[in-house]
Amino acid sequence: MKANCWYGKNKLSVETVKDPEILNSRDAIIKISSTAICGSDLHLYNGFIPSMEKGDILGHEFMGEVVEVGRDVKNLKAGDRVVVPFPIACGHCFFCQKQLYSCCENSNPNAPLAEKMWGHSPAGIFGYSHLLGGYAGGQAEYARVPFADVGPLKIDADLSDEQVLFLSDIFPTGYMAAEHCNIQPGDTIAVWGCGPVGLFAIKSSLLLGAERVIAIDRFPYRLRMAREKAGATETINYEELNVLEGLMDLTGGMGPDACIDAVGMECHTPGPIHAYDRMKQAAMLENDRPHALRQAILACRKGGTVSVAGVYSGFIDKVPFGAIMNKALTIKSGQTHVQKYMKPLLERIKKREIDPSFVVTHTLALGEAPNGFQIFNDKEDECVKIILKPGD
Repeated sequence: MKANCWYGKNKLSVETVKDPEILNSRDAIIKISSTAICGSDLHLYNGFIPSMEKGDILGHEFMGEVVEVGRDVKNLKAGDRVVVPFPIACGHCFFCQKQLYSCCENSNPNAPLAEKMWGHSPAGIFGYSHLLGGYAGGQAEYARVPFADVGPLKIDADLSDEQVLFLSDIFPTGYMAAEHCNIQPGDTIAVWGCGPVGLFAIKSSLLLGAERVIAIDRFPYRLRMAREKAGATETINYEELNVLEGLMDLTGGMGPDACIDAVGMECHTPGPIHAYDRMKQAAMLENDRPHALRQAILACRKGGTVSVAGVYSGFIDKVPFGAIMNKALTIKSGQTHVQKYMKPLLERIKKREIDPSFVVTHTLALGEAPNGFQIFNDKEDECVKIILKPGD
């Protein structure tokens, strides 16, 4: 089969590789109809995630048709159309029983490696380094799905791939980020980052009852999409306006009720603090650039919530923890427990409360994946979200 493979920083190639096989009785093999490039894939592309190996297949947002199942998979059969959640979860451990699927105890075969980094291991993730299991990803023609009796969600034929593909990751991720804010009627939410997750966090905040959502970014086309497609009530271009001052002006000096960091480790900001973070990162004295997180902590009102949906890999510097403690802030974060949200969010799609396809700006053949990564990474052609079609 053809698959998009990682060969080093900014080095990808679509290669012919061995077809996946059933390895466990709870496996399924999926023929992929649509897959996507995620913002967190760019962390791999730019060399910020350790434990990648040459030839690793990328991609954790995918869907398609079941072509084979293991003997213990009773809920799926060949021919079923499914969306696959990005975290791999056994469904039976302590954490899965609490619907904390991204914390599954049994799906990361390289758990000791992750424990050295984070103290405990999260779940395995498709196509996202050997630190998180070394699983082949979904930017390919076929994929092996472990624990297929727990993860994949069957999809009706009357819904397009573009409407449901993002149930695999970015729609639940934005929704969980908003849910973490414990939104009350009249609340004001600020969202850092108007990429796909940020856009879904904006839309989800409004679905959950926020009165105002303030979107923060630096690209005019992303801010325009935040207003026109996601429904942001106000926007701030952080290259034109001081974010903290702007948020205080918009909230009468109170600060937003909750702040969502949908940026993560590759945050950009003007001024010397960006140069400081880049220097520390280059010297391996800091893993991630956390400026959006710093701003969110400082901007959030007293007693409010900071919800972190952006991916962070390791150690960060100059986080104002004194503001967290003295302002009585709540911090909520985590890889998304996608399996928990897939069915409820599918119902919202069916009821036409939301059409997730609004984020799609580019559709490419799988063979164009390396070029797609460059377009997405460099923000060319007003790119927000790319879908790859293995069959084209």
